[in-house]
Amino acid sequence: MPIYAQPPLLPMQWNSAYISYWSPMRDEDQLTSGYCWFDYARNICRIDGLFNPWPEKEKGHRLWMSEIGDVRREQSRKQKVAYATQESQLQATALADEVTPFHQLFLPQAILLDGGARHDGRHTVLGQPADAWVVAPPGKAASVFYLQAGSNRLLRMVTGNDPLHQSVRDFPNFATGAISDSVFMAAAAEAALA
Repeated sequence: MPIYAQPPLLPMQWNSAYISYWSPMRDEDQLTSGYCWFDYARNICRIDGLFNPWPEKEKGHRLWMSEIGDVRREQSRKQKVAYATQESQLQATALADEVTPFHQLFLPQAILLDGGARHDGRHTVLGQPADAWVVAPPGKAASVFYLQAGSNRLLRMVTGNDPLHQSVRDFPNFATGAISDSVFMAAAAEAALA
């Protein structure tokens, strides 16, 4: 096995669809999916998808959310839609937008370096060889980031405070390269109006 001097930075700009689920899956757990964009050069990210976890039985609907987190403006803007089944029909209701303080991207570019990640061997993830990098903050459950072998391309991350019930996100079509300004345009236009 090769010796790894240090874990890599995530790519400067990347995007991917994601599948979000739990390990193990419990009866109340849901499988959800969406799409995300991370641009570390501009310090901005966007995540669109069904919110997981979300207590559908308690709330009476599933929640779709588009969130643009802009560190430069120190704010996150969430657009939300509630989806509920009523009399065999799917009803979509737009909910009020929400603006909250935002000081750090959900997934920092240097999360492995800053977290003192240690290499934990080669695994197969989504049919590909992957390097496992473990981040173990003091007093918290460890997180594992699986990167395509020998690269900085994220395939899966396993996180959560409960080591017996962890959140898993797979990134099946991870892509790097420039992200169009239009992906984050809604945040800039709405912030200008605020």
